[in-house]
Amino acid sequence: MTRRAGTALALGVVVAFLVVPVAALLVEAPLGRLPSLLGTRVVRDAIWVTVRANLAANALVLGFGTPAAWLLATRRFPGRALVLTLCELPLVLPPAVAGIALLSAYAQGGLFGDALQRAGVVLPFGPWAVVLAVAFVASPFYLRQAVAAFEAVDGDLTDVARTLGASRTRTFWRVVLPLASGGLVAGWVLAFARGVGEFGATIIFAGNVQGRTTTLTLAVYQELDSNLDVAVAMGVLLVALSAGVLLSYKLLETWRSSTSTSRVSFAPSPSS
Repeated sequence: MTRRAGTALALGVVVAFLVVPVAALLVEAPLGRLPSLLGTRVVRDAIWVTVRANLAANALVLGFGTPAAWLLATRRFPGRALVLTLCELPLVLPPAVAGIALLSAYAQGGLFGDALQRAGVVLPFGPWAVVLAVAFVASPFYLRQAVAAFEAVDGDLTDVARTLGASRTRTFWRVVLPLASGGLVAGWVLAFARGVGEFGATIIFAGNVQGRTTTLTLAVYQELDSNLDVAVAMGVLLVALSAGVLLSYKLLETWRSSTSTSRVSFAPSPSS
């Protein structure tokens, strides 16, 4: 009984510690004024920058991350573990370090900055800097999940498709991608959530210019001193968005589990 009481107490402390701040935000928020507060110019600009940057960043993450994950999942080559580690490194980098790293690579005097400027491309402190910052910190979330999803695809199914005359490309699009789609979508949801919440790398690499580089998270920081109610309103909006993303991820995981169970339950026995 004492052990059960101790574990219940620990659970209660953990839940309270994690839930109370979010609940306090919702309680203290001027809910009746949310529509007007979220309709202010600074919020509308921040929403537009956030949507635009995340759409572009997610297009890059999906476009390059999907074939990269497929290669990492299906090929074994010298240095593969090192490549995986390097791809996952942004997961554990402090956000400020990620921003400094991007500056070191693409700012004037950086590794590629001078060459880019000679070509007429200036990345730091502009809209594309936000896109690169979001893609840099969010892509490992998609890549890890995508590699796992591709590794879970039954190789016998792809072999059958190849035996029946399907090309590698057709097999990928018609067999592999549909089977891995649940994991890919789950990875994209995590990457999207991370991208929307990005702050440190963005403010260092892209700056904080309203209408150009100020995302929702940067706008919350900016409005803390000038208009606390607007900052709290954006906080509520981000909490709602985060809850929706988390719920979507949970539903996807449940759907994937039920689909896998159905496949096992209805699979024909060897004797049939």
